[in-house]
Amino acid sequence: MSAQTDHFVHDRLPPRSQWPQLRYDLPELRLPDRLNLAEELLDKAAAKGWADRPLLRSPRVTLTYAQARERVDRIARVLTEDLGLVPGNRVLLRGGNSVGMALSWLAVVKAGLVAVATMPLLRARELGDIIDKAQPAAALCDARLLDELEQARQGRPGLRQVVRFNAPDDPQDLGALCAAKPGDLPPCPTAADDIALMAFTSGTTGKPKAAVHTHRDVLAACEAWPRHVLRATPDDVVVGSPPLAFTFGLGGLLVFPMWAGASVYFADTPYTPESLVRTLHEAGATICYTAPTFYRQMAPWARELGVGRLRICVSAGEGLPDATRQLWKQASGIEMLDGIGATEMFHIFISSAGEQVRRGAIGQVVPGYQAKVVDDQGKEVPRGTVGKLAVIGPTGCRYLDDPRQANYVKDGWNHPGDAFVQDPDGYFFYQARTDDMIITAGYNVGGPEVEDALLRHPAVAECGVVGKPDEERGMIVKAFCVLKPGHVGDEAMVRALQEHVKSTIAPYKYPREIEFVAGLPRTETGKLQRFRLRQA
Repeated sequence: MSAQTDHFVHDRLPPRSQWPQLRYDLPELRLPDRLNLAEELLDKAAAKGWADRPLLRSPRVTLTYAQARERVDRIARVLTEDLGLVPGNRVLLRGGNSVGMALSWLAVVKAGLVAVATMPLLRARELGDIIDKAQPAAALCDARLLDELEQARQGRPGLRQVVRFNAPDDPQDLGALCAAKPGDLPPCPTAADDIALMAFTSGTTGKPKAAVHTHRDVLAACEAWPRHVLRATPDDVVVGSPPLAFTFGLGGLLVFPMWAGASVYFADTPYTPESLVRTLHEAGATICYTAPTFYRQMAPWARELGVGRLRICVSAGEGLPDATRQLWKQASGIEMLDGIGATEMFHIFISSAGEQVRRGAIGQVVPGYQAKVVDDQGKEVPRGTVGKLAVIGPTGCRYLDDPRQANYVKDGWNHPGDAFVQDPDGYFFYQARTDDMIITAGYNVGGPEVEDALLRHPAVAECGVVGKPDEERGMIVKAFCVLKPGHVGDEAMVRALQEHVKSTIAPYKYPREIEFVAGLPRTETGKLQRFRLRQA
């Protein structure tokens, strides 16, 4: 049934024996075998009464669902008629969060092409690695980010065409090329299992991998966490900092709002903690997505300025320390909605909201998914025991041409690489990435638990905790701390922080070494790169 005549991605999926189980147990997950994601989210909006409702907003423009559909159709015509692309061709997308980036992504998917969105801060070498892996035939690039892409193209003739957008005075700008096109294009009749996107992992553990998702995967994800936990409405206005190139951002700041009939506001410049809080007021935002570190930095501004109409705060992308949850709740009055997802799973699969929140827990498994905590042999461990998380549901991991597939999917279950404890009521408590567990003198210590304790000290702005090899103990707990202004990283501060941790959690978990640093290594999505701390 595939409409994708270019089989490059299909031919490089893992062998079927290494695929995850894909479960569609709920009625809403039983989708037709032929569907186009952009058609479902955009073309069918009019039938739901949303044609004249705002969809994409910025300080300069507001587009309704109907207007966005017309622009998407024009871009799709440029891709297929002017660039000669055929279904299954990959299109590299390079840009920050903007109306132009969102329209471009939707047009690529509607035309049956494969969207390969990239982080705006990537350099030529990193872009080159992605081009080598994905083999895109064309690119749509924000005019302000062309330089690194042009460098990456050198010696890579497969990337034949680059069209820029967000350059309104340029006659070769995407908008200018679209101007003469009709605005009514039928969607490519893709099969549900045709490829919609290729998402590169954020690189917290080293070289990024390319996770492949189908039209069915993304629409099924809409029917899981957004339906049962988030529960957005057409009256919601969504803002946030995660890049659209990151599936956390793609879901939260485009796909999920469209599924609910809501609108999204994109700022003209990257957010700072202060500007995001101010944007809550300017945009009338009701839902916000960002990472725990950003919420922590936003808290003083929220306390000073308030949070306007905000009603839901989604935290994901990395573990949420309880200290950060409580700090934000005190500043905003809002109980944060935590969740754990994965690029390989597209989005969140464990989460709880509102009255379902249990302190210290990420939450319960999202309807449509199943999760368990297992040992090294894949056998479920008793409740209350630390083990490795395993998940199945309507989405799952399929890497493009990557031997690491066998490490992620075992006996049909996805293994995201996280250590968890599940309590008798089914709540999941995050411990650490499995490769971040610190085994010291026979004790298991989760770095995030120590980080949470350190963050409760008034002198600590940020911290990262890893295991350091030690002849006597096997490993010791080592902390890298960024102090708030006015505090000195001396021996007295080391002792003060060590005593603070001993009085907050079990004493054997305290950091035997503390190093004070000016900043921590993070990915563009805000995730702490503990592997770089270990290398240091």
